Amino acid sequence: MFKLASVLTLLAGPALAVGLEIDVAGEANGTITIDLFEETAPLHAAQIAAIAESGLYDGVVFHRVIDGFMAQTGDVQNGILGGDLSMAGTGGSEFADIPAEFTDQPFERGIVGMARAQNPNSANSQFFIMFEPGYFLNGQYTVVGEVTAGMDIVDAIKRGAGQNGAVIGRPDVMTAVRVTE
Repeated sequence: MFKLASVLTLLAGPALAVGLEIDVAGEANGTITIDLFEETAPLHAAQIAAIAESGLYDGVVFHRVIDGFMAQTGDVQNGILGGDLSMAGTGGSEFADIPAEFTDQPFERGIVGMARAQNPNSANSQFFIMFEPGYFLNGQYTVVGEVTAGMDIVDAIKRGAGQNGAVIGRPDVMTAVRVTE
């Protein structure tokens, strides 16, 4: 299991990633480009980059998608396309959970936030992209980045059903996630 020290080592490295390119397939098809906020959420940005560089995000589904709210993905343990998706959204990664890095950045359309459990210091690998503003999340979840291209792809992601937004049938998937500098 990776420790917080592993993430801190990444921070001390020569160059942090500045973004991600996410190839999506399903109802949505195309590439989403995300700028990671290393200055305001350095631990979260480093962890997402490390998971992406390891290839663990490749093949992970968008398991929770609520129309007018957000699309959530990143469960590298239980959200792999082709596996049993009944537990998608309950897992994380082998990396340690990350302490909250709250800022004044509001949750606007296109903002990327870190998903977590009830404990504010429990973010790990899952993240979500806002379809619309969600100001009730401000100061409650870490803002880790922003979509800079491909918001039309985000808008096309297959929606879930019910209050929790669970995707029924075949969900859209991140086929490849690349770190950009």
